Amino acid sequence: MKLNNVLWMVLAILANSCHPDPSKDILDEAKKEIILSNGLYFQSFVKNDSSIFLNRYAKDCRIMAPDMPPLDGTKGALSFFRLAYDKIGLRNGKFIITQIYGNGPDFVTEEGIWQSFDAGNALFDNGKYLVLWKKTPEGWKMFRDSFSSDRRKPNP
Repeated sequence: MKLNNVLWMVLAILANSCHPDPSKDILDEAKKEIILSNGLYFQSFVKNDSSIFLNRYAKDCRIMAPDMPPLDGTKGALSFFRLAYDKIGLRNGKFIITQIYGNGPDFVTEEGIWQSFDAGNALFDNGKYLVLWKKTPEGWKMFRDSFSSDRRKPNP
């Protein structure tokens, strides 16, 4: 009788191992799309093309930049692009992903560090970020984007 129980346990383990974890597939899909999207993100500044930038974000996005109120939706994302390009002088940059995690079908979180470059390709700012990505009918899009500079001095 004990041998029969062990046999059933082994069969149950084997049966479960034949069904891959669907959350791993979702996370792998999200990672691929995030890497592709991040590769295009700064091209919007290289080309001064806000449509590339806007296509990275969900329509109901929120950008939470330091020292300013949140910017919501497509209109807010466009405002941020214009601010970054016209006033800050952002012309290129780099995302370095340190981790992507999550196991739900609709959201994953990206964590990393970023670098910003001016028209002369000089590094002028860098920091860390968290992005909550949302699965939309158009693919994985940035839903919540929050970042801060490592160069700012805190006010006393």
